Amino acid sequence: MLIAVFIRCNRRSDRQPEPIPKEIRADYILVEKSARRLSLLRDGVAIKSYQVALGSAPVGNKQQEGDNRTPEGIYKIDRRNEKSKFHLSLHISYPTPAEIKAARQLGVSPGGDIMIHGLPNGLGYIGDSHRLTDWTAGCIAVTNEEIEEIWAAVADGTVIEIRP
Repeated sequence: MLIAVFIRCNRRSDRQPEPIPKEIRADYILVEKSARRLSLLRDGVAIKSYQVALGSAPVGNKQQEGDNRTPEGIYKIDRRNEKSKFHLSLHISYPTPAEIKAARQLGVSPGGDIMIHGLPNGLGYIGDSHRLTDWTAGCIAVTNEEIEEIWAAVADGTVIEIRP
Protein backbone atom coordinates (compact mmCIF):
# COMPACT_ATOMS: atom_id res chain seq x y z
CA MET A 1 0.00 0.00 0.00
CA LEU A 2 2.75 2.48 0.93
CA ILE A 3 4.58 1.77 -2.35
CA ALA A 4 1.41 2.46 -4.37
CA VAL A 5 0.91 5.79 -2.61
CA PHE A 6 4.55 6.72 -3.22
CA ILE A 7 4.29 5.84 -6.92
CA ARG A 8 1.07 7.83 -7.30
CA CYS A 9 2.63 10.86 -5.57
CA ASN A 10 5.73 10.65 -7.72
CA ARG A 11 3.69 10.43 -10.91
CA ARG A 12 1.73 13.50 -9.94
CA SER A 13 4.87 15.54 -9.24
CA ASP A 14 6.53 14.36 -12.47
CA ARG A 15 3.61 15.46 -14.64
CA GLN A 16 4.31 18.47 -16.81
CA PRO A 17 1.45 20.88 -17.50
CA GLU A 18 -0.21 20.27 -20.83
CA PRO A 19 1.14 22.56 -23.55
CA ILE A 20 -1.22 24.95 -25.27
CA PRO A 21 -2.29 23.46 -28.62
CA LYS A 22 -0.62 25.37 -31.47
CA GLU A 23 -3.96 26.37 -33.01
CA ILE A 24 -5.09 28.12 -29.80
CA ARG A 25 -4.26 31.83 -29.57
CA ALA A 26 -4.86 34.02 -26.55
CA ASP A 27 -6.81 37.22 -27.07
CA TYR A 28 -6.19 38.67 -23.58
CA ILE A 29 -3.46 38.47 -20.94
CA LEU A 30 -4.29 39.03 -17.29
CA VAL A 31 -1.53 39.60 -14.74
CA GLU A 32 -2.50 39.57 -11.08
CA LYS A 33 0.50 40.98 -9.23
CA SER A 34 -0.65 40.00 -5.74
CA ALA A 35 -1.07 36.36 -6.85
CA ARG A 36 2.13 36.45 -8.96
CA ARG A 37 0.08 34.99 -11.80
CA LEU A 38 -0.13 35.58 -15.55
CA SER A 39 -3.13 34.02 -17.30
CA LEU A 40 -3.72 33.68 -21.02
CA LEU A 41 -7.40 33.96 -21.94
CA ARG A 42 -9.48 33.27 -25.03
CA ASP A 43 -13.05 34.62 -25.17
CA GLY A 44 -12.92 35.29 -21.42
CA VAL A 45 -11.87 31.73 -20.53
CA ALA A 46 -8.45 30.96 -19.07
CA ILE A 47 -6.33 28.84 -21.40
CA LYS A 48 -3.36 28.55 -19.07
CA SER A 49 -1.80 30.32 -16.09
CA TYR A 50 1.82 30.77 -15.06
CA GLN A 51 3.48 31.80 -11.81
CA VAL A 52 5.70 34.85 -12.34
CA ALA A 53 8.35 37.00 -10.73
CA LEU A 54 7.83 40.76 -10.83
CA GLY A 55 9.82 43.91 -10.22
CA SER A 56 11.81 43.82 -6.98
CA ALA A 57 9.44 46.42 -5.44
CA PRO A 58 6.16 44.83 -6.55
CA VAL A 59 3.62 46.67 -4.40
CA GLY A 60 2.15 49.77 -6.01
CA ASN A 61 2.00 51.13 -9.52
CA LYS A 62 5.11 52.06 -11.48
CA GLN A 63 5.65 55.82 -11.26
CA GLN A 64 9.16 56.37 -12.51
CA GLU A 65 12.18 54.80 -14.07
CA GLY A 66 14.24 52.87 -11.54
CA ASP A 67 11.47 52.30 -8.97
CA ASN A 68 11.56 48.54 -9.72
CA ARG A 69 7.77 48.38 -9.82
CA THR A 70 5.68 46.54 -12.37
CA PRO A 71 3.09 48.91 -13.87
CA GLU A 72 -0.65 48.48 -13.39
CA GLY A 73 -3.21 49.19 -16.08
CA ILE A 74 -4.32 48.12 -19.52
CA TYR A 75 -1.71 47.93 -22.26
CA LYS A 76 -0.95 45.96 -25.43
CA ILE A 77 1.82 43.67 -26.54
CA ASP A 78 3.36 45.99 -29.12
CA ARG A 79 6.50 44.18 -30.23
CA ARG A 80 8.66 41.14 -29.60
CA ASN A 81 12.41 40.67 -29.28
CA GLU A 82 13.92 37.30 -30.08
CA LYS A 83 17.43 38.70 -29.54
CA SER A 84 16.72 39.92 -26.00
CA LYS A 85 19.27 39.57 -23.21
CA PHE A 86 16.52 37.48 -21.64
CA HIS A 87 15.27 34.35 -23.39
CA LEU A 88 12.67 35.99 -25.67
CA SER A 89 10.68 39.03 -24.64
CA LEU A 90 7.29 40.55 -25.40
CA HIS A 91 7.17 44.33 -24.99
CA ILE A 92 4.29 45.91 -23.07
CA SER A 93 3.08 49.33 -24.31
CA TYR A 94 3.91 51.07 -21.01
CA PRO A 95 3.94 54.05 -20.53
CA THR A 96 0.64 55.42 -21.75
CA PRO A 97 0.32 59.14 -22.56
CA ALA A 98 -1.36 59.66 -19.16
CA GLU A 99 1.52 57.90 -17.39
CA ILE A 100 4.05 60.04 -19.28
CA LYS A 101 2.16 63.18 -18.23
CA ALA A 102 1.98 62.08 -14.59
CA ALA A 103 5.73 61.37 -14.51
CA ARG A 104 6.53 64.73 -16.12
CA GLN A 105 4.46 66.47 -13.45
CA LEU A 106 6.69 64.78 -10.88
CA GLY A 107 9.77 65.81 -12.85
CA VAL A 108 10.81 62.20 -13.52
CA SER A 109 11.01 59.76 -16.40
CA PRO A 110 8.25 57.13 -16.42
CA GLY A 111 10.70 54.50 -17.61
CA GLY A 112 9.91 51.96 -20.28
CA ASP A 113 11.05 48.65 -21.72
CA ILE A 114 8.59 46.70 -19.60
CA MET A 115 8.45 43.15 -20.91
CA ILE A 116 7.18 39.66 -20.33
CA HIS A 117 10.41 37.69 -20.62
CA GLY A 118 12.25 34.50 -19.84
CA LEU A 119 15.40 34.11 -17.79
CA PRO A 120 18.68 35.91 -18.47
CA ASN A 121 20.56 34.29 -21.34
CA GLY A 122 22.83 31.55 -20.02
CA LEU A 123 20.83 31.14 -16.80
CA GLY A 124 17.93 29.04 -18.09
CA TYR A 125 18.99 26.20 -15.79
CA ILE A 126 17.59 28.21 -12.86
CA GLY A 127 14.12 27.19 -14.05
CA ASP A 128 11.15 27.87 -11.83
CA SER A 129 13.33 28.61 -8.79
CA HIS A 130 13.63 32.16 -10.20
CA ARG A 131 10.18 32.72 -8.67
CA LEU A 132 11.53 32.50 -5.12
CA THR A 133 11.94 36.27 -5.18
CA ASP A 134 10.80 39.23 -7.25
CA TRP A 135 13.94 40.17 -9.13
CA THR A 136 13.19 42.17 -12.29
CA ALA A 137 13.43 45.92 -12.80
CA GLY A 138 9.65 46.01 -13.38
CA CYS A 139 9.14 43.26 -15.93
CA ILE A 140 7.15 40.05 -15.68
CA ALA A 141 9.42 36.99 -15.72
CA VAL A 142 8.63 33.35 -16.48
CA THR A 143 10.82 30.34 -17.28
CA ASN A 144 12.30 29.95 -20.75
CA GLU A 145 9.91 27.12 -21.61
CA GLU A 146 6.98 29.26 -20.49
CA ILE A 147 7.98 32.32 -22.53
CA GLU A 148 8.31 30.09 -25.59
CA GLU A 149 4.75 28.89 -25.07
CA ILE A 150 3.43 32.41 -24.36
CA TRP A 151 5.34 33.77 -27.40
CA ALA A 152 3.61 31.22 -29.66
CA ALA A 153 0.13 31.82 -28.16
CA VAL A 154 0.14 35.65 -28.15
CA ALA A 155 0.03 37.93 -31.18
CA ASP A 156 1.27 41.51 -31.29
CA GLY A 157 -1.65 43.77 -30.38
CA THR A 158 -2.97 41.42 -27.67
CA VAL A 159 -4.38 43.35 -24.70
CA ILE A 160 -2.64 42.85 -21.36
CA GLU A 161 -4.23 43.94 -18.10
CA ILE A 162 -1.97 44.20 -15.07
CA ARG A 163 -3.85 44.32 -11.76
CA PRO A 164 -2.48 45.03 -8.29
